[in-house]
Amino acid sequence: MKELLIGSTLSALSTGLGALPILFLQQVTHRWRDILLAFTAGIMMAASTMSLIPESLSSGGIYQLAIGLFLGVLALSILERNVPHIDLEHNRKGIEFDKKATLIIAAITLHNLPEGLSVGVSYASDTDGVGNLIAFAIGLQNAPEGFLVALFLIQQKINKIKAFIVATLTGAVEIITAILGFILTSFVSFLVPYGLAFAAGAMLYIIYKELIPESHGDGNEQMATYSFIVGLLFMVIVLQVLG
Repeated sequence: MKELLIGSTLSALSTGLGALPILFLQQVTHRWRDILLAFTAGIMMAASTMSLIPESLSSGGIYQLAIGLFLGVLALSILERNVPHIDLEHNRKGIEFDKKATLIIAAITLHNLPEGLSVGVSYASDTDGVGNLIAFAIGLQNAPEGFLVALFLIQQKINKIKAFIVATLTGAVEIITAILGFILTSFVSFLVPYGLAFAAGAMLYIIYKELIPESHGDGNEQMATYSFIVGLLFMVIVLQVLG
């Protein structure tokens, strides 16, 4: 449990780490934003396909994997359909946001719930290192998200310090759901392969539905593609080191 609390906290508060540069910057170009999103997508792709899916297969089987994957995708689909999402307007001048600040913050917070579950389920797995690996991958995904939320709030004339604090808190809910996911899978062990597959499905949904399309919306497809490959290779190296 101690390792879970440390890992989930560091992963969740990565939103604050990502928001930290906002204290010194006013604007970020779409080019660098797209490169960062694609790099994150590569990291999450490697974590899903080379860690979560194999672990689900080894602890369960193909049926548990298939069911868990589709449940993960379904959960994110329901959130996407019923919760307003942070949509960035594609233009070359900078980043513009919808002005409904409260709804955007609520959306980001709710979208972090399945990510926390993913971390908790991974720590419940019997395989050493899986929890730390997924917490690391989710943390890297949270960093650019925290940056974008903080940037959005500053553009709404909110104080930099307050924007930083709010962006950090949007990821804090992951700690609660991580503990919930850990408890459920620890006491009901047959849920572990489903939970791992659920985490993989949720991450794959985010990659294909959110990160890749967002990184390809402003004419930066080639740089984003290279960044995706670099992110994937980076995570493969991490997997080898932890393995």
